[in-house]
Amino acid sequence: MSDSRPISVELQLKALSHAAQQIRSSLLPLRSSLPADTLEELSRLENRLSQLGQETAMLTAEHKKLLALTEIGQVVNSSLELDHVLRIVMDNLIKLTEAERGFLMLRDESGQMATRVARNWEKETLDRSENAVSTTVIQRVIQTGEAVLTTNALEDPRFGDQLSIIALNLRSILCVPLKVKNELIGVIYTDNRIRSGLFTESTRILLGAFANQAAIAIDNARLFDAQRRTLAEVTELKNMMDNIFASIASGVITADVEDQVMLCNRAAEDILGQTRLEIIGRKIDEVLPSIASDILPQVAAVRSHNTAVADFEISHSLPLRGPVDWRLNLSPLKDANQATQGVAIVLDDLTERKHLEAQRKLFERMVSPAVIRQINPNGLALGGKRVEVTVLFADIRGFTSYSETQTPEQLVSVLNRYLAAGAEAVLEEEGTVDKFLGDAVMAWFNAPIPQPDHTLRAVRTALKLRERIAHLHAALPPEAQLAFGIGIHTGEAVLGLIGTEKRLEYTAIGDSVNITKRLQENAARNQIVISQAAYEHVRREIIAQPMEALSVKGKRESLQVYEVLGLK
Repeated sequence: MSDSRPISVELQLKALSHAAQQIRSSLLPLRSSLPADTLEELSRLENRLSQLGQETAMLTAEHKKLLALTEIGQVVNSSLELDHVLRIVMDNLIKLTEAERGFLMLRDESGQMATRVARNWEKETLDRSENAVSTTVIQRVIQTGEAVLTTNALEDPRFGDQLSIIALNLRSILCVPLKVKNELIGVIYTDNRIRSGLFTESTRILLGAFANQAAIAIDNARLFDAQRRTLAEVTELKNMMDNIFASIASGVITADVEDQVMLCNRAAEDILGQTRLEIIGRKIDEVLPSIASDILPQVAAVRSHNTAVADFEISHSLPLRGPVDWRLNLSPLKDANQATQGVAIVLDDLTERKHLEAQRKLFERMVSPAVIRQINPNGLALGGKRVEVTVLFADIRGFTSYSETQTPEQLVSVLNRYLAAGAEAVLEEEGTVDKFLGDAVMAWFNAPIPQPDHTLRAVRTALKLRERIAHLHAALPPEAQLAFGIGIHTGEAVLGLIGTEKRLEYTAIGDSVNITKRLQENAARNQIVISQAAYEHVRREIIAQPMEALSVKGKRESLQVYEVLGLK
């Protein structure tokens, strides 16, 4: 079977040259009978054909290199991974130039040339011990921006006396610059330590063209790598901002100039009782219909005046939560050019805080604020502690008969005025109102904060209460002019949190409380009766007179008591 492939121009020229040689040889015996210039013409034809063959071979080789260069360019530009691009560039370069070694150097962040790839003709990465190159040649390329070619460095007058050339026994060297927009970004260095004359001027031109393609590919890869790092940093920053945004305890909502919600955080979802999907993309008045009439004018004011609105409080009701109290801070949402693009709303749910404040105010009506400030909630444990206290009981005299002639509303109004007078007198002396027992007030002193003069405080409270009742009578009708009977005793009691974790009462329990109650029951109208124990604490500060000993329920012996008349 014959070969049908076309015969190349190079082979045809070789065949013609051979044929001419054969014709000239066959005519030599006949030269005497031939024209004188026939053999000369045949000889010139043979030489011309031989010359054409050589030129064709060179052109064919150049054509192959150009084809290879085109293919390499396609391969080099097929990836944006910098390290992969550098390896492809180096391996194809060595193949193209038939070099022994190849090095690709790029400027680092400090502007110095650093070797990024070092490969050999077997496509292997060179060890550091094999990375020695002619720094003289490289520096010349860096300084001039022009390629350097030497066919035998040892004999080249430019480099022959350089130590690196001699020490490394370098022969063929070709080093070309890598430029992008006339800026030197690196160099490609190839050499051969065995063969001289390996690189030619055509190789330099070819490698220069290759370097141009490689430089663009490397620059693109570096830009891509830089953009990827920037994207990674931006993504990391965004994730961090998202985490911060999500962890903010206050609700945050942003809306554009058309009042459409663009962003909201997790706290906003909890406060509004809606999911992010239900909030984002909707109008503010749709997300907050119950306060739309209150908040929309504020949003408009923020946009029109370009100023913030601070501490805007609203009380309203939500379908799933009932009454709520919110505080809103609104501010303009600006872009990088300080142009207002919408509004940012910071939302705080004050419902629980308001509830706690209401409870605190209620507690302050029972316990002196001075005492509250000194109490450590974490130090109050379920259970009691035995302490010495002075207990005071004050009961309204004649209240039962008075209540029979009054409506419930009138009765409660008058009762509150008397009890308020008692509670205020206790709190002024920094005592603790334990409870209201119908028409009676129970209080104690010296707990939870120690008070060295606790008994004297209780006596002063009783005297203040009597004075307040006298002033109260001036504002009440005769039938409502009631009075207190007061008992005071000093002794030990168990004081602490009594009850369960769900329902606690801070109270005093013990015999001292029972004794005080009995003293109050035996006190006459507007009379202050104190026990012997209490009297011993304040005998030098008060004016008192002994009373007949009392026999009380639960006590075997009678109690010595005194009536307080005033202070010394």
